[in-house]
Amino acid sequence: MNHPISPSWNQVRATFKKIWGYEDFRPPQGEIISTLLAQKDALIIMPTGGGKSICFQLPALLQTGLTLVVSPLVALMENQVQELLQHHQKAALLHSELPSSQRRLTLQALERQQLRLLYLSPETLLSAPVWERLCHPQLHINALILDEAHCLVQWGDTFRPAYRRLGAVRPALLKSKPPGTKISIAAFTATADPLAQKIISTVLQLQQPEIFRLNPYRANLHTSVRIAWTPRGRKQQLLKFIQDRPQQPGLIYVRTRRDSENLAAWLAQLGYATASYHAGLGAIERRAVEASWLGGKIPFVVCTCAFGMGINKPDVRWVAHFHAPHLLSEYVQEIGRAGRDGKPAQALTLVSEPTGWLDPEDKQRQQFFQEQMRSQQQTAQQLVKKLPKTGEVNAVTRQFPDGATALALLHSSGQLNWLDPFNYTITSKIKNQPTPQSQAAKQMHQYLTTKQCRWQFLLNAFGFGQEATNWRCGHCDNCH
Repeated sequence: MNHPISPSWNQVRATFKKIWGYEDFRPPQGEIISTLLAQKDALIIMPTGGGKSICFQLPALLQTGLTLVVSPLVALMENQVQELLQHHQKAALLHSELPSSQRRLTLQALERQQLRLLYLSPETLLSAPVWERLCHPQLHINALILDEAHCLVQWGDTFRPAYRRLGAVRPALLKSKPPGTKISIAAFTATADPLAQKIISTVLQLQQPEIFRLNPYRANLHTSVRIAWTPRGRKQQLLKFIQDRPQQPGLIYVRTRRDSENLAAWLAQLGYATASYHAGLGAIERRAVEASWLGGKIPFVVCTCAFGMGINKPDVRWVAHFHAPHLLSEYVQEIGRAGRDGKPAQALTLVSEPTGWLDPEDKQRQQFFQEQMRSQQQTAQQLVKKLPKTGEVNAVTRQFPDGATALALLHSSGQLNWLDPFNYTITSKIKNQPTPQSQAAKQMHQYLTTKQCRWQFLLNAFGFGQEATNWRCGHCDNCH
């Protein structure tokens, strides 16, 4: 049984000061840390740059035993682990790009209980060599932390189906541990509207979670949406926006890898020092682009949504969306990378004119996104007829190329339960409910075309209706 000896609050603060050098916590950091030290479940929604990672790192370092941190991107894990290692803390990471020698050392450290924090992706957590070691009865696990928890909602249904199996992790681990063992779960994200909060809580099977929610409003962040009448006009507007901000650090977001490469090449021809960044690049190339941007060698990067999560650069002065994201939560995440130092920052989004006559690209992108979602749902429903009612994930994925995605979609529509992280049972007929993604896409469109204060719209969308009453930020394009 694990009876954690709770450190006194003076010890907590002393450790905080010793490792990070800060005198005291920013609200609600102290309350969150107390909750995690008491091994309670929690859901934490704090704006980007609000000091989320300290809230789970500090409790992990103060307790004996292991805290698992499930994180979506290699870059994100590397940044956090590197920082912890610089502070001489017992942290490690596991991901598919690691050299096998390093993997072996980390797995040994895990077996010998030498780690306080282990960062891994949902896929690595559920891989055989890792799972076997985590189920060892003597391995003492305190908590499972889901970092960037909005990824469960954004990607879990189709892109990263392993996210949908995370709710079965705790009960399965507890079966292998001594009676009376406790493992808490905490989910951290910068953006989750009420529907996303519900999905995160349900999928992770959070038990009476403490909920901490800070609203996303940032007084120094000036948002604007501009119509670009033609594809050429869109480029010219972006160019003028960049020219007006010479050498200021920024980010340009686009939808696809190809857009990222083409736009970066065009800007490079015009003499700008920039680079393209997307998930298709190798690890070494990605690190090189990140380092050049963080070090100020290139003022801005042309990137897809793969860039920026967990990368800490306080002096970003602008974020331009060359294409609008599909989801409002992505948008708030991405604009939140500007102005973390509290100084004024600009967020510009370019959209095609509403009819789509002169520039049909935005409409086509939206249709493609919706079409993709529909066809994935159809594939899942066709597979239901062929799948065994009770079965095992790996067997299904070996037999059907889209098997893992289909299982995730069935779980999402309430037709499937996970018996443990590897075995499922199909329960019932489809419940016809609009997918969270299609509802969220509609919301994004409403935001881009609204005439009301943009921050008021965002506060309402993220469940802060009371604060939003009679709200006018005074610094978005609509308030101007």
